[in-house]
Amino acid sequence: MPKSKQTKKAAKTESDGAYLLKLVLYLIIGAQWVQITTKSGSKIPLPVGLLIGAIFTLHEHFQIDRKIEYAVLLVAMFVGYWTQTGLFIHL
Repeated sequence: MPKSKQTKKAAKTESDGAYLLKLVLYLIIGAQWVQITTKSGSKIPLPVGLLIGAIFTLHEHFQIDRKIEYAVLLVAMFVGYWTQTGLFIHL
């Protein structure tokens, strides 16, 4: 019986490099915006990266640090809005 408990714990660990890569990917994905500009000049910003990142976070295999991933996504969303990264559509 003790071996099965040890293998379960070993299977849920994540290396530091994989965790850092995951955070960098959440930063890149979370900073993506789609801004739609109409002919009248009104701008509609949509945080698509936040939605895609939240879907990735919900279906994550290692759900240990979900709060940190959400915080990284939110910070990346605001940084992406201020730096205007993403896709711009002019109608």
